[in-house]
This record gives sequence, C-alpha cells and structure tokens, in this order.
Amino acid sequence: MTDTPAIRPLRDEAVYEATVAEVRRLWGSEPGTVDGDRLDVLLVLVDAYEAEHRAVELPDPVEAIKVRMEDLGLDRDDLGGMLGIGSGRVSEVLNRRRRLTLDMIRVLATELRLSEACLVQPYELVPSDAARRSPSRSGQRARPERDRPGPSGRKPAAATQ
Repeated sequence: MTDTPAIRPLRDEAVYEATVAEVRRLWGSEPGTVDGDRLDVLLVLVDAYEAEHRAVELPDPVEAIKVRMEDLGLDRDDLGGMLGIGSGRVSEVLNRRRRLTLDMIRVLATELRLSEACLVQPYELVPSDAARRSPSRSGQRARPERDRPGPSGRKPAAATQ
C-alpha cells in the first residue's frame, strides 16, 4: 500500500491549498507515470475549484483597451490607424459614446492581444452632449427647419413672409 493521500474532491480552502502544494511537488513529473497521472488528475480538480471559487472577472472592454494602449505606448492616433478609423470615431469609442464593432473587436484582439471574451462584453454607453440637450429626446417636438433662426439669428426670408 502506498503512503500517497487519496485523491478527493476539493470542497474547502484547506483541501485546495494542500492539493496545490502537492501539484507543486509533482510538477515536472513524466506523463504516463504514477506521479504524472496523479498530477493530471489533481490539475483537473484544482482547475474546477478555481473556476467555481476563484473566478476572475473580465475587465471592462474600454478600460482594457486603454490599459493595453498605455502598456504598449500607443496613442489615439495609433489606435485609429490600427482600426482604420478617424480620431473622432476613436474618441467616441474610448469615451463610451459608440460601441465596438465586430471588425474592431477582431483587430483589437489580434493587435493588442486582448481576449475576444473581454471585448464582446456589454458596457454602458454615455450619451453625447447633443443627445442630452436634444429637444426631441425630452418629449418636445423639434421645430421644422424653416422656422429655425439662421446663423445670423434671423429667420430665413421664406419663414418671415
């Protein structure tokens, strides 16, 4: 009979910690050996325990892009060139006024080495200043163009007759 402890389910932190210590001890064992097979089984148990009890939430997509840009020394112009979009569109995305498109997600995943799972997460958009001030959004009807004052502050000639 061997003095190796029996493999059992990881139901609490104490058993988890003891199993991780054994994984470290067995690390590098040859596959197909008794120790190698034990290591494989213990890794499955540790992975399942960590997925359930120690899951790390994915970062916010926009924040992940900003952090990776900083890590790589990229600026907004670099990001725009990478995505094939202008500075206005880059600003809208980074200021949460426009969602990432599928094409943007593909490029960012490849070029910035961010996970697609992170980039496809939903996130809140911030309404633009114009959308917050728009009378049509507040329940009021917008005036027809002919009734609006022109740049000089006067109504167009057709509207004054």
